[in-house]
Amino acid sequence: MQKKHNQVDIKLLESEILNGDIKSISKALTLIESNLPQYHNLGNELVNSLTKHKKNSLRIGITGVPGVGKSTFIEALGEHLLDQNHKIGILAIDPSSQKTKGSILGDKTRMENLSQNTNVFIRPTPSSGTLGGVAKATRESITILEAAGYDIILIETVGVGQSEISVGAMVDFFLLLMIPGAGDELQGIKRGIMEMADGIVINKAEGENEKKAMLAKNQLENALHLFPLPESSQATRVMLCSALHKKAIDKVWKGIQVHLNKNKKSNYFEHRRANQAVFWFKEAVKQELETSFFQNEIVKANWQNFEEDVANQKLSPFSAAKQIIEKQTPKQ
Repeated sequence: MQKKHNQVDIKLLESEILNGDIKSISKALTLIESNLPQYHNLGNELVNSLTKHKKNSLRIGITGVPGVGKSTFIEALGEHLLDQNHKIGILAIDPSSQKTKGSILGDKTRMENLSQNTNVFIRPTPSSGTLGGVAKATRESITILEAAGYDIILIETVGVGQSEISVGAMVDFFLLLMIPGAGDELQGIKRGIMEMADGIVINKAEGENEKKAMLAKNQLENALHLFPLPESSQATRVMLCSALHKKAIDKVWKGIQVHLNKNKKSNYFEHRRANQAVFWFKEAVKQELETSFFQNEIVKANWQNFEEDVANQKLSPFSAAKQIIEKQTPKQ
């Protein structure tokens, strides 16, 4: 007998996802994004089951400051990949308002051509203030899209600074987009992001910008020589393109492929994925502990009193935290 919870038939949903049903994929993603405990548990059950269906896919993270042309680049790259018969899943992480938790979610309008193609699935997801610009459910979303047959997953992140490093914990290739002629090419670029990047693409290398782009490329390559060699033993690639004019997109994709193929031959590709899985296991433990803690009835009953004591400086935040944790932890 098929298992049903709250009108969600998990086995049927799993079967439909494996068959690539768009409505079922959307339903599953909504399920894992929900903050309601019953749906949270259902989402975990579904993702755990889908994890067993391994697919030969590539995960590529794309980041860069606002205005660098991430959506234009993704559309140009996506069209190139479609020409090679790939099926593409795009997870576009939108910055959420810290006050209203609202999000623009405008990526489908910015990727008009891709959004109309049946071999492309675009999911704009609010980051909900999550550190690193990566939505809480993005890791699980990747599993669902891969199970549905999308062999290339592109993740567009917020591009807010050093916290973007967290995207490296879920992708096979991390791409940093930059533009030429924005002053000192190295100024304001966090060393952590550059060390994390498998490749840097200088976009908008067109017209009068071409010379500036080449100069920026030389500057970046010189700077990267000062960094220690990454764990993959491959130096960070610096490439040029014009996403708007779809120029050199094929060369960028070839550079990504060369990098990934070398990682596969050296077994670093699987090593990286294994480490990422362990990382997300630890993150999941933290999330489950946090969820369990705030759902605890003793915590709920005492929270306001502790909050007021901290606000009135009767207790330090650290002392209050220790005491409320001790309250909800049964004594042995």
